[in-house]
Amino acid sequence: MVEFDAIRPYTDEEVPAVLQRLTRDNELLGILASHHFPRLNRWFPGLVKKTVGAGLRREARRIDSVDALQQRIEPYLDRLIERSVADVSYSGLDRLAKNSPYLFLANHRDIVMDPAFVNYALYHAGHPTPRIAIGDNLLQRPFVSDLMRLNKSFIVHRSVTGRREKLSVYQTLSAYINHSIATGNSIWIAQAEGRAKDGLDETDTAIIKMLCMSRKGEDFAQIVRSLNIVPVSIAYEWDPCDQMKARELEQRARTGTYVKEPGEDDRSIAKGLTGYKGHVHVAFGEPLTGEYPDAKAVAREVDRQILQSYRLQPSNFMAVENLPDFMAMPGIQAFMGNWREGFKPERLASEKARFEERLSGCCAAQQKWWLLQYANPAISALAASDQSA
Repeated sequence: MVEFDAIRPYTDEEVPAVLQRLTRDNELLGILASHHFPRLNRWFPGLVKKTVGAGLRREARRIDSVDALQQRIEPYLDRLIERSVADVSYSGLDRLAKNSPYLFLANHRDIVMDPAFVNYALYHAGHPTPRIAIGDNLLQRPFVSDLMRLNKSFIVHRSVTGRREKLSVYQTLSAYINHSIATGNSIWIAQAEGRAKDGLDETDTAIIKMLCMSRKGEDFAQIVRSLNIVPVSIAYEWDPCDQMKARELEQRARTGTYVKEPGEDDRSIAKGLTGYKGHVHVAFGEPLTGEYPDAKAVAREVDRQILQSYRLQPSNFMAVENLPDFMAMPGIQAFMGNWREGFKPERLASEKARFEERLSGCCAAQQKWWLLQYANPAISALAASDQSA
């Protein structure tokens, strides 16, 4: 495991020391103090941080393994999810064995909540939770890296620039993922680098090639089967970060580039954690067991499963209806049909009001991009149904 020390999650033996380090991290204590005791912290910041630190150290004494930490976190995650959704549902878990490791290859909408919902489903169904891929761009502060690696996250080094450095990084990442599956540990990784801010879920063949690159000389189809790849489709009725994404998409379209503001990732994480998501559905697909000749064939099958199992909501259909170009597409009328009949009238009325309120919160120039985030999953589902017909 030494070759993976720079990226792997922390082991049970490392947990106590890392927790002790975190309970004395001045930046982390300051954030917790200002969040939990905002008024008192303004007057007595040193005292409040000291008190918070003492409380954390008491909690840490009870935690001596990753599993114990996750059990301690689980009630907080449950409450966080319950407060930010109208309903959360899952499908496909009955097809997965509890004693088998899987590589969950998922569409990606939210930095933290995507793997959190997957963890939530697996944990409550009695499955082991997976190791989670996270980009190093989100780990700029040491305490954040410690927190994520304590919770089974492993690091994807996206900040490297040189060709040789990238090759080395991806080779190590590939070897680590294959080692994890071979030793009985599941993996969660997104189907492409970064979130699909425009609502278009498409598997990057580079991800598939990376997964296989540490096993040169072996049969490609056999490598894919041994990884036990399971496509996962997550659908949010409402994206708490939709207006932030619309702003970025509009600016990229207008100027060709977008530069993040300081702290923008932190705000996205906070919004994603606490913002209202409405109805959420996570669909676990079927493991890939076919004779796939190349990365393109694997990507097509992952896309097919993700798009066909994506659960469309009123927000998706309403967005399509607000885009004339989409409503003029061949086959769209038949696809939309009488979609309102699938939802209760009172829900349709409340979601229509929410839709209009959220759309009006965008400036006129960004509204098209806001609509596309919700309309594109429906258009992708139409395309997927045409291909399978």
